[in-house]
Amino acid sequence: MDKAKVGLIGTGIMGEPMARNLLRAGLAVWVHSRTKRKAERLLDEGAQWVDSPAKLAEAVETVITVVADSPDVEAVYVGAGGVCEGLGPGTLCIDMSTVAPETAQRVDEAVRKRKGRFLDAPVSGGKTGAEAGTLSIMVGGDEADVGRARAVFDVLGKSTVHCGPVGTGQLTKLCNQILCGLNLLGVCEAMVFGERAGLDLETMLAAVSKGAAGSWALENLGSRMIHRDFAPMFMVALQNKDLRITLDSARRLDVPLPGTALVSQLLTANQAAGEGREGTQAMLKVLERLAGTKHDSSLQK
Repeated sequence: MDKAKVGLIGTGIMGEPMARNLLRAGLAVWVHSRTKRKAERLLDEGAQWVDSPAKLAEAVETVITVVADSPDVEAVYVGAGGVCEGLGPGTLCIDMSTVAPETAQRVDEAVRKRKGRFLDAPVSGGKTGAEAGTLSIMVGGDEADVGRARAVFDVLGKSTVHCGPVGTGQLTKLCNQILCGLNLLGVCEAMVFGERAGLDLETMLAAVSKGAAGSWALENLGSRMIHRDFAPMFMVALQNKDLRITLDSARRLDVPLPGTALVSQLLTANQAAGEGREGTQAMLKVLERLAGTKHDSSLQK
């Protein structure tokens, strides 16, 4: 039997490990990114390179996109040399980026005009989830198309939830980002407070992480904050982009999100300090600066 043919566009922090997991699952994988250099490790592992999204769409049965922002998704699908130029009838397109719900709906319309099928399927779980194949996947689209995509989703994630029609995957992801942003702020505040109070932060982390305060952010980012590890599991700039989309959507819905707006402002302070490409745990630095906290290489005494 021929291998299932899957194409993935965008081989960054999330896309590269996702493509790797597809390869390890035995699928035939084609890849494209803005710079071929970013895909070289995947090519060494058996992926095939194509020079444009259009050519990728011609070669595969399923197209996956994992790019940075709404304009990038629209360019990949409907721009010159985009997916829609090479799309054949019945080809399934899955956008796993986080973008505006309206973008997902516009791309869906363009894909359907070419007789293709479209799902918006943003993910949560960060770099570690992408590497381990344990992402949470929030899907918008037709139920039959979700069924077709299950084999791919089962490789990439541990949880796939069909949220409704196209656009609802993105709306659900925005709810996720509200929760993640406020949770991140809570972890950072606890770290700054604990440091100023003279606590052993490793001990504090062990004490609170298994109770009601336990969370993904505490488990995955708390120790990194203590040891001044600001390498990105998810970048400040991308998290703030997601919150910008969230706040734009909230304004259209007349929903006040004061906590989310505060988190966005703190991440903007990171970006103003040149920390936009660091991990979201770098929000700690903003709160330290506000508190006048000085530190050496580690928060741990």
